[in-house]
Amino acid sequence: MAGKPKVVGGVDTHADTMHVAVLTLLGRKLADKEFRTNAQGYWEAIRFMTSHGRVQTVGVEGTSSYGAGLTKALITAGIQVIEVNRPDRAARRRRGKSDPLDAELAARAVLSGNATSAPKDPAIEAIRALFNARRSAVKARTAAMNQITSLLVTAPDPVRAKYRSLKEKALVTALRNCRPSSNDPVATAVLTALKTLAKRHQFLTSQADEMEAQIDVLVTAANPALRAAFGVGPDTAAQLLITAGGNPDRLGSEASFAALCGAAPVLASSGKTNKHRLSRGGDRGGNSALHRIALVRMSNHPQTRAYVARQVEKNKSKAAILRMLKRAIAREILRLLTKQIPVPEYADLRPARQAKNITLTTVADHFDVWPMTISMIERGKRRDDSFTQSYREWLAAA
Repeated sequence: MAGKPKVVGGVDTHADTMHVAVLTLLGRKLADKEFRTNAQGYWEAIRFMTSHGRVQTVGVEGTSSYGAGLTKALITAGIQVIEVNRPDRAARRRRGKSDPLDAELAARAVLSGNATSAPKDPAIEAIRALFNARRSAVKARTAAMNQITSLLVTAPDPVRAKYRSLKEKALVTALRNCRPSSNDPVATAVLTALKTLAKRHQFLTSQADEMEAQIDVLVTAANPALRAAFGVGPDTAAQLLITAGGNPDRLGSEASFAALCGAAPVLASSGKTNKHRLSRGGDRGGNSALHRIALVRMSNHPQTRAYVARQVEKNKSKAAILRMLKRAIAREILRLLTKQIPVPEYADLRPARQAKNITLTTVADHFDVWPMTISMIERGKRRDDSFTQSYREWLAAA
């Protein structure tokens, strides 16, 4: 094996088949062949490539979709995998389109250095699956609520008068328990539709809640420090892990991660006006996650509220303050994503409080916070190291 020449591979992946091409390091094509996309096909493809030499790198199209199984097999075999984008349209116009050609172009992209991205992280695929399923459930629930609201606008007067004043949760519960029987056939039909939509809303809510609980377990296991950061909930943490896992080559610096999440400042100056705005490019899901964290901290985080107050005194606009906050949060999130940050243990707080018969309300009144805030910190659902230290010292002295 040591005497064999080094080669590179390229793979064009599809749902049922994949085409593999093998090239020398000088770019000469040695062979190509089609295989099935199953466990046996993966190992046959690896044997085919290694039969022509020592495989240095393999470029694979769609490492997180059609090429996920082959990528896992290649990594298990100790072969480096590079994510390859599909050939550009100009190349296809010049050379045509075929599976053997696409496989060869994937290998040439690795040789030329045009493809350098590491494959998508398979560890986040479980989080991605639950996150996407929950997002679709939430969208469907919103659509159901919008339909309920629209139907009530044009409903017969008795139905509209009875239900229009109720808020979302109470409205859904009331419609779920209604009995659509009336002398008016129109009112009966409308109530039947509303009851069906209310049942759908409750079903989708239970689905979304169940998946959120599972997502919370997975993201906490994947990155406990990220989940414990202030303002980072299960959904936000999942989105950030998906963004990072889908773009591992974009985590090399603060600037690249900020650009990835659309939090990089961009000049927006004109004439005597000299200012910046946020980039509108990048991963919009990651940008939305940073935006939600910023809003939560602006409302509930003492240090952030003090920072916002200082910036307001300097006549900064809300948009400018939010831009600076998102850039700072991107810096913090990158550190949490790329380093193993130890999470302080809070499990001793609740037993210590209960041992002295101190209620949550008493603690909340002393520190001027909501009882739920204390409860979340005690259960490890929220991280605030400075507050926890003060709380622990207060408990010791109580």
